[in-house]
Amino acid sequence: MGSSKLIAVVLLLPALLAFQAPMATAANSNLFRDYIGAIFNGVKFTDVPINPKVRFHFILAFIIDYTTATDPPTPTNGKFNIFWQNNVLTPSAVASIKQNNPNVRVAVSMGGATVNDRPVFFNITSVDSWVSNAIDSLTTIIQDNNLDGIDIDYEQFQVDPATFAECIGRLITTLKSKGVIKFASIAPFDNADVQRHYQALWAKYGAVIDYINFQFYAYGASTTEAQYVNFFNQQLVNYPGGNILASFTTAATATSVPIETALSACRTLQKEGKLYGIFIWAADHSRSQGFKYDTEAQALLANATTSY
Repeated sequence: MGSSKLIAVVLLLPALLAFQAPMATAANSNLFRDYIGAIFNGVKFTDVPINPKVRFHFILAFIIDYTTATDPPTPTNGKFNIFWQNNVLTPSAVASIKQNNPNVRVAVSMGGATVNDRPVFFNITSVDSWVSNAIDSLTTIIQDNNLDGIDIDYEQFQVDPATFAECIGRLITTLKSKGVIKFASIAPFDNADVQRHYQALWAKYGAVIDYINFQFYAYGASTTEAQYVNFFNQQLVNYPGGNILASFTTAATATSVPIETALSACRTLQKEGKLYGIFIWAADHSRSQGFKYDTEAQALLANATTSY
């Protein structure tokens, strides 16, 4: 029996190595992503400086499968409604910013932390019904607004990780197979329950997830550059093979990673060949700063030696 096991190990080893080899990959790229529309302060696509040398994704925040006409809002089992400022960020505004900037794509984020100052929970009646409703409602929203992709940003859950993974994974797979979306991303952060759900999703459906918008700014104001880089490397292990974006927030806060710390870490990651991209939460906040840091982040990414 021992020899047969040894032969099996020898035969399996090359296959295992081949499977694992791509998982350690990380490379510089020029992807910049900016959330927009959640704060309802009138920020427009055209307010935001766009560097023609980066791939630029606006991410509308948010659509949520909660009611819009009840107080408090209640879950709708995958029937999504618009919660971004869509009287400013209109379908015609989407079409115009893309027409005038060939490097721009526009996505929409699902979920978010709160609705009307109450927590948003991922809540379903059943997997099949949630997926069916989500496919129908998202297809309508995406096509009506000329959108290109989706972002998954649920942060509280009333289902187990396997159920979340099956719902979201089947949704992304179907929307891609039907040509409704071109890309999909997830937006986890370093919370044990959040990581359990998103890592379960990644383990089963990572092949259909294009980008990981990891919320590194949530680590806290005392974070150093070296710690930020270490946190980034930890997520390369947690999401093997993933295109992980660095991030910071331009919101006025004393509890998040300082912007300059994050940008310094981004420069280090780029020198190490690991800076696939940067995302910012959010253009709504950046407007009061003249989009200084949006511009600086794009300039850094424009120097990427490799783009995809």
